[in-house]
Amino acid sequence: MYTIYGGLGSPYSMKMRALMRYRRLPHAWVQIGEANAHVYQHVKAKVIPILRYPDGSWHNDSTPMIFDLERLHPGERSVVPGDEAAAFIASLLEDMADEWGTKAMFHYRWFRQRDQQQMSRWIVFDGMIGRGRDKVLDTARAFRDRQVGRMALVGCTPQNVALIEESTRRVLALLEAHVTEEAYLLGTRPSLADFAWMGQLSQLAVDPTPCEMMRAEFPFTYRWLMNLDDASGVEGEWRDLQAPLCAAVAGLLSLAGEVYFPFLVANAEAFARGAQTFRFEALGHPYEQGVFKYQVRCLKALREAHARLSPAARARVDAWLAPTRCLAFLL
Repeated sequence: MYTIYGGLGSPYSMKMRALMRYRRLPHAWVQIGEANAHVYQHVKAKVIPILRYPDGSWHNDSTPMIFDLERLHPGERSVVPGDEAAAFIASLLEDMADEWGTKAMFHYRWFRQRDQQQMSRWIVFDGMIGRGRDKVLDTARAFRDRQVGRMALVGCTPQNVALIEESTRRVLALLEAHVTEEAYLLGTRPSLADFAWMGQLSQLAVDPTPCEMMRAEFPFTYRWLMNLDDASGVEGEWRDLQAPLCAAVAGLLSLAGEVYFPFLVANAEAFARGAQTFRFEALGHPYEQGVFKYQVRCLKALREAHARLSPAARARVDAWLAPTRCLAFLL
């Protein structure tokens, strides 16, 4: 049995738990907290979820874990399409959710006081159930201060609000139009792209301000997230991607070309010249934040994955990306 050490307030924890439920991989869910904080000593980066494998090894970073589980448990309930071109598209959309979609999660959680207060208390409570109300509230205040203090580091500043919120609404609008017509992004079964977006948006569905927005404006997407949290009973097929992409995937790829790839490239260029911050403009809005080395690797990995595609698969991928700006950033 696997053990997931995670948190309800962690988008990547919710992503992995939902994925493992879908794949029917036996696991125990353990809420991370003071009592089990020692598990952090088993991983280099002290981030959740932390997954303990049946062989006793410890892992974190959701994307490598997903592909490791594919290797260890090949079979019909894979979350990676068997079609090479479709698998690349799924990975690109997963990467965008993990690295850009998380801006929405962090922004909506820590930008407004009502969200700061509720979510700092809830997240701390999750790991301190029964430890005393005063201790929970005191710890929540310190946690809130720390998270709000990190907002500039991750790009969630007042100056960046317009781009973060507009790009988030575009994602939600694409999903809202999609989920009443088709079950998932790449067929009637979920892929790693679905789980990645579910992880990030699962947090917006809980936090007060975005929860109200989603229930009022994107109610079917809101409910879709709840269903995807446990899709262990779902049986389905991959979409025939010899046909045109569905509107949601085409729209997400367009958004990747307009926002996500410019973000990655601006970050990588700043890193290469030794700058501490970078700036770019998308959807008519400015954006600025500190340089992240991890996201330099994300861009490199996407370019290498595109280069590794077989000629036939690359031709199909390039045809799908041609109406977007993505292709120029991959070559």
